[in-house]
Amino acid sequence: MADIKTFNISVSESSIDILKQKLSLATFPDELDEAAWDYGTPLADVKRLTKYWLEKYDWRPHEEKLNRMPQFITPIPVDGFGELDIHFVHQKSEVEHAIPLLFIHGWPGSFHEVEKILPLLTNIKCGEEPAFHVVAPSLPNFGFSEAVRKRGFRIPQYAETCHKLMLKLGYKEYVTQAGDWGWWISRTIGRLYPESCRASHVNMIYPFPPTLSKTPLLAIQHAMTPYTNKEKIGLERTEWFHKEGYGYNSIQGSKPQTIGYAVADSPVALLAWLLEKLHDWTDSYPFTDDEILTWVSIYQFSTAGPAASLRIYYEAHHEEGNVSINEARGYIPHVKLGLGHFPKDIYVYPKMWARSLGDVVFQREHEAGGHFAAYERPEDLVGDLKAMFGRGGGAFGIVKGKTGL
Repeated sequence: MADIKTFNISVSESSIDILKQKLSLATFPDELDEAAWDYGTPLADVKRLTKYWLEKYDWRPHEEKLNRMPQFITPIPVDGFGELDIHFVHQKSEVEHAIPLLFIHGWPGSFHEVEKILPLLTNIKCGEEPAFHVVAPSLPNFGFSEAVRKRGFRIPQYAETCHKLMLKLGYKEYVTQAGDWGWWISRTIGRLYPESCRASHVNMIYPFPPTLSKTPLLAIQHAMTPYTNKEKIGLERTEWFHKEGYGYNSIQGSKPQTIGYAVADSPVALLAWLLEKLHDWTDSYPFTDDEILTWVSIYQFSTAGPAASLRIYYEAHHEEGNVSINEARGYIPHVKLGLGHFPKDIYVYPKMWARSLGDVVFQREHEAGGHFAAYERPEDLVGDLKAMFGRGGGAFGIVKGKTGL
């Protein structure tokens, strides 16, 4: 289509100069003796990364590397919000019957989380393993997509945007892979557009526990089955997150504009705000300084600005009756479901709970990995998808005429 245009990231020199000026003028808070990560992002780490960002980090090689992924931008109409310019990666496989896959990121992630899994999903010899055509959009308010200018852009609107993008690309049927906010969006796509979204694999899993009123047989089985040691540890991890790691959610879900001034004006504040999550939500992933600063720079240089990405929390939490959140956690029929459990995610619930979400055709408990599975454990995540959608898998041939082989 004429209005689907190729896109290359090209941050202006003036934007980089302003960033350097702000970094050079940074004012840091003091810190208590023996303060550690439990107190928040440590001062020494922020100072070190700020100095590196100012003096040594070069955005251009990372920009060039990101631009190796085929990227595009196109207007997508969203009911009640007009057209939004949506940036996306679209890597097609050479396999004719490759499976269309929509990859949906969350916060504080972005489209670039797809980078490591892209060749593993698309560069497949015909007939060996399932191949995929991969679409990875920047959600509205994120990355290089347009900002939303009106209140009320909630999970269903994100779902509508992603679904319409897939239709525009010619994918009337497709599958999804998602975590974080992508989990909610993917689940909502399955609920609203089951004729198109044929199956989903998710790596952040947030179910309700089985209940007698909704899933009686599962509830009885749950009551009679003791938790494994891994499941007990997972529940402890989830409890820790709600007690010690949920503050950002309360702030962004109640006053995103207020915290927005900090992350929009101060790259150091943005760095500290995101670095805490990269540390706490991963399974000791060995981030290099360049990896961290590229992750943060995508927010710093985003089209909508870093504050815009926070609004998804407010809008989701202020939907009357929390309908979208509650329904995403309920049973969604007609969409085959695959689950990848990673031990250091922020929500780590027992496997039996997850069976209350829908028709579970694949489930795997991984030995390592955290919240950003596609980035931390790309081979493991791709292994899930190949097992789920490959020959003999629970979702093999789920997209008409697109077996991936």
